[in-house]
Amino acid sequence: MKIKYILIGLLASALSVKAQKSDSVFQKKNISKTDVQLLFSYYGQDGNNSAVTGGIGTEKLNVYAPNLSLAYSKGKSTIHFDGGVDVISSASTDNIDFVVSSPSKVDNRVYSHVGYERSFPKSNLILGAKTGFSIESDYLSFPVLLNASYTTPDLSRTFYFSFESFFDDLRWGRLNPDYRRPVNLVYPAELRYKNWFDIYRRYTNNFKLAFSQVINERMVLGFLPSLSYQSGLLSTPFQRVYFNNDSLRVENLPEQRFKIPVGVRLNYFAGSRTILKAEYNFYCDDWGILANAIQLETAVKVRPEFTLSPFFRFYHQSAARYFAPYKVHALSEEFYTSDYDLSKFDSYKVGIGFRYAPFSYWGKKFSFNEIDLRYSAYFQSNGLHAQSITLLLSTSFQKAKSILENENQ
Repeated sequence: MKIKYILIGLLASALSVKAQKSDSVFQKKNISKTDVQLLFSYYGQDGNNSAVTGGIGTEKLNVYAPNLSLAYSKGKSTIHFDGGVDVISSASTDNIDFVVSSPSKVDNRVYSHVGYERSFPKSNLILGAKTGFSIESDYLSFPVLLNASYTTPDLSRTFYFSFESFFDDLRWGRLNPDYRRPVNLVYPAELRYKNWFDIYRRYTNNFKLAFSQVINERMVLGFLPSLSYQSGLLSTPFQRVYFNNDSLRVENLPEQRFKIPVGVRLNYFAGSRTILKAEYNFYCDDWGILANAIQLETAVKVRPEFTLSPFFRFYHQSAARYFAPYKVHALSEEFYTSDYDLSKFDSYKVGIGFRYAPFSYWGKKFSFNEIDLRYSAYFQSNGLHAQSITLLLSTSFQKAKSILENENQ
């Protein structure tokens, strides 16, 4: 679980003009600004505990994910748009699709979101809404997000609230040229002699709160509690489970799940060149998982426009009560899975970020904001290992329109 935290300082200025003549004029500028971000990320992993094949077999996976984000601001309103494609190459994909084609099958996920925010400067309030879609061969999701944030007049405290719902349909067929519509759930090839589930929808509701407090001129504290409730088909229908008598079934999990994540963050400004960041996260759910994570990061300005950010994260998780490895489950169990995401494990992530932010202007309207390159290596105690790299390019385009008005109007 990844959560980003931003503290924004606001600066306002006013200019009063007193005219001497009744026909004097003044100039007002309506400024529009468009922020453009291009993001490319790569994620690759390998291991030997694939849930698709019952907790054994290759977990080799590669994901290439380009993304475009736009934010158009004018006056008190901001319109957000983002979209992208995840190109997924997995050695186990051939074991879940209806067409077996190669040792490494390619799948795609396409998504897009649009949002609107409105600021109310007099009350330091921001309200927003967002929706969109995400689609791949066996999945269609529609999210809805509502959010609000409030900053106290002295800018020392910020309160944030969001509610988001996801409406998911797990049927296959929408991207297949022979169907172009949802057909049915995807089961393992040898288990397609029956329908294992009579539902195909999943619903997720997330309530998120965030509170930040400026303790002093060097220290900022954040507190982030959340609550998540899921219902519907929470099993993954193409994941196998092998039992201790060599029989085979489709993974079966409860149709409800409560999750409670809580985070605490502390940022310390250790001087003009260094920021120290510490974050602790706690997680529990009613499936029996307890988890703790701690992340440490340091942002060091080597030069005013160049920042290095090494980081380290440790995570520990207990196993869900429904998990067991390959051929350990008993047939008498009501719920069962061999998905190692629900197993007991420790993980370590180490990496470094490189940020170049010259904030240089190319002409009067276009500015180049930053290049951000981030690399991380990830290791799990069960043998899974991964690496990821992301590259972010950020630019802005600003336009001002001059309007002449009579002072007496």
